[in-house]
This record gives sequence, C-alpha cells and structure tokens, in this order.
Amino acid sequence: MIAIIDFGSQYTQLIARRVRELGVYSEILPPWVDMDELSNKGYRGIILSGGPMSVYDEGAPIVDRKIFDLGLPILGICYGMQLTVHLFGGRVDRADRREYGMAEFEVIKRDSLFDGIPDRFVVWMSHSDSVVELPDQFEVLGRTNNTPYGAIKHRELPIFGLQFHPEVSHTEYGMEILSNFVFKIAKAERNWSMERFIEETVKSIRERVGDEKVLLALSGGVDSSVVALLIHKAIGDNLIPIFVDNGLLRKNEAEKVLTTFKNLGVKVHFVDASKRFLSALKGITDPEEKRRIIGHLFIEVFEEEAKKFGKIKFLAQGTLYPDVIESVSVCGPSSRIKSHHNVGGLPEDMEFELIEPLRNLFKDEVRKIGKLLGLPDGIIKRHPFPGPGLAVRVIGEVTEDKLNILREADSIVVEEIERAGWYDKVWQAFAVLLPVRTVGVMGDERTYEYVVAVRVVESVDGMTADWVRLPYDVLARISSRIVNEVKGVNRVVYDISTKPPSTIEWE
Repeated sequence: MIAIIDFGSQYTQLIARRVRELGVYSEILPPWVDMDELSNKGYRGIILSGGPMSVYDEGAPIVDRKIFDLGLPILGICYGMQLTVHLFGGRVDRADRREYGMAEFEVIKRDSLFDGIPDRFVVWMSHSDSVVELPDQFEVLGRTNNTPYGAIKHRELPIFGLQFHPEVSHTEYGMEILSNFVFKIAKAERNWSMERFIEETVKSIRERVGDEKVLLALSGGVDSSVVALLIHKAIGDNLIPIFVDNGLLRKNEAEKVLTTFKNLGVKVHFVDASKRFLSALKGITDPEEKRRIIGHLFIEVFEEEAKKFGKIKFLAQGTLYPDVIESVSVCGPSSRIKSHHNVGGLPEDMEFELIEPLRNLFKDEVRKIGKLLGLPDGIIKRHPFPGPGLAVRVIGEVTEDKLNILREADSIVVEEIERAGWYDKVWQAFAVLLPVRTVGVMGDERTYEYVVAVRVVESVDGMTADWVRLPYDVLARISSRIVNEVKGVNRVVYDISTKPPSTIEWE
C-alpha cells in the first residue's frame, strides 16, 4: 500500500487514483495520522499531497516530524515538498509571481525518480509559495525558469520533493514519475485489481452475513447497482433490494431499472411513492428544504417497507471513497462541498449493521467492477444523478406538470448527446427547468412559456468541472427539438459556467 497524506489539495483524490491505476492500493490519511499506524500497517511509501495554504499560515496543516524517521520512502508534492523543506530547516517564501499552468521542466541531476524520462518535459504548476533555500541535507534534481528548486532529494534518505503536480494529465511523464516512485523507490507490488477485489469482497460478505438478510436501497445508479450484484453474488435472494419511485426520476427510469435487474436474476421490491413525495414538496422552493424533505421522506418510506420483511440485521449502501472524504472530512482539510445522502444521513436509531462494500473505491473502479459482474453499459456508463432527483433541476416549486416538462426536455438532451457520440465523452448532460417565462412566437401567435437550460460538463471526479464546447449543430438540434416537441417551453439556453464558482447542479 501507498499512504497519501491529505493537506487539502483538490488533486489529492487524483493522486490516490493514479497510484491505484498502477495496480497498487492507496489510502488517503489526515495529517494527524498516528505514526505507529503508518509504520505498522504495511505501507511501502508515503506521498504528501499539495494544499492551498502556506506553511507559515496560522492553522496550516502539518504532519509529525517523526514521519521522516520511519524509514519509508516519501514523495512531497507542491505543499508536501514545501512542508518537507520547512520541517528540515529550509526556507519557503512567497514567490515573486504565482506560477500556475504549464512550465518547461529541466532535469539537472539524474535519479531513479526520473528514470526513462527526457531531460526536458512539460509540467503543471499551481503554487504561490516556493522553496528559496534548501536544507543542507537536500540537493536539487530539476528546475523550471521560474522555480530553481523544481525537484529535490535528500542526500541520504529516500525523501523526494516535486514542486509540480505529476498526478494531473497536463504533466508529461507524470505517470512514469509516480511509477518510478511506487515501484523503483518504494518497492511496492502490483497486486491491486478489481477481479481480486470482487473475490475477496464476496467472500467477506458471505462470512459476515451468514444466513441473515440484507436490505438495500436500490436507485438504479451504478453504485447501488454494483452493490446489489456483489451482495447477490454472495448471498443470493437473502438480499432484499428496495426500489422507491419518488416521482422525481427521469423518463421511463423505473421501468428500465426493474427490467435490468429482472434480466440479471435479482428480485427487486418496487414501491410507488411518487404522490407522497410530490405532496410533501408542495409549495417548497428552498433547495436545502427540498433535499431535507426528500431525504427524510425516503428514509420514512424505506423503513415502512423494510418492516414488511421482519427483523433484518444488515443494511447495504453504495458509499464511495469520495463520499467519505467529502462528507465526513476524515482526511485532512479538504473543503466539504455538500453532504451526501449515503454518509451520515441515516437516523441514529436505525438498528442496522452497515455493509458498504465500495467504501474504499473510486467511481472508475466501481464501473470496472460493474462490467466484470455483467452490469449493462446503460447503467455502468450512466451519468451521475443527484439523490433528490429532478427536484433540484426544477428550480423553485416542484409540481407534476413541471416534472413532465423537464422529463421530456431532459430525454431529448440525452438522446441528442448520444446520437452525436458525446455521451461517453462528458461527465454529465441534462436539462434544467427555470422558474421564468418568456415571450415567444409560434405559428404567428404570441406565447409566454418556460425556459429550459441545458447543462453539459466535463470532469474527472465532479469536484471541478468545465462546460463542454458542444458543436453548434448539436446544440441547434437540442434547442429545436425541445421547443418543437415539449409543450410549455419556448426558449432554450446553454449554461457556460465552470465549477467553481458554479456547482454542476443548479440547486
């Protein structure tokens, strides 16, 4: 295993995913991790992540100086390198100018970290502070025009530092650099695979559950679907998946989910609670209040249905590693963006033992598992969908008429994105119904109808996102079809906002 100490970088999760892509298991840990845990748990190496703060800021995250005495290879990235220098007695200072974006890196001293890599290559920089004075124990390995200490190494110990970010795709040979650290320096073994994960997880679930039954709230998304197949593989029909139609689903979604799992041999308990949810949302316009009502009502409905199956010991959830990191803030100072319904959203008096087989996995790993378990591409490659469903894409009060309008518009967006070959290239594509009406003309008559916004973004993990530059002809077809086919809409706009400052969803 490789341990990654999180100092709050937006790229920390990306580092972990890159290491796993190399076939080595990685874990993200907080700066206050116990040194005994690091030394005794079997880690082969440690990566210190970047972070938004200066090492001199009040409250800046810091790690125990003893980390350098463990004898484990260490790679500090950006803030991680600056903190290393600071703790060894060197000097870090505010750079004359912030270095952000591409830079040409020059290797000036060869070392195993740069094996097989050219003397010059392009790297991605993102820092305001820079190392201005190296500790005596360190030497420089590489530089850029603006950063004389672009890469450093301890003269005697396997401790390295990089001012640039090897984990981002913009850095040439970034994966090769990480590979050199993981295999040539840390001597890790390539033994992390999804096939092995399935085998070990199924065995673990079978041993833990025995003859007991397991409840699962099945949404039809990739996470809960993969959990369903994993647990069904372990205990068969002792798994009880409950699918609740809250009336906030996309067009024909319930039918598709039920048909899919019937074909996979999994029995699903279906509950139509759509009228109950719509009734509870009547007159509600505040986004957080919508989320609260939907979350609480879902639990209420789920508990009512669960009682029909008698005493059940276990509850399964599709919690992922990013959910845990973002929601509970267990891994250092990474900013908490929003709560996830899978983590910390259950009432304390629910008498279940949780089973969360995907808790240590990233989304791309979950998709690989789904593929191996026979889940169809329609679910594996499906774009992320918010827990509150279309309620947070109908801006303002949610009504059945508005939902019907949005379902038709959203269906057209997805159809046209798929037809143009863009669906698998983007992170999310969907429609939003705005709470405004505008004047239009149809058939020589004045109209006064709703506006639909189209949102299409590209992202790696949803934490940052950029709007997609779709071809104009694709946008034209989407707009034309929505206006002509969806009754109640006479205008379509395209959202060209990035995250940050905007979020992906509108509410």
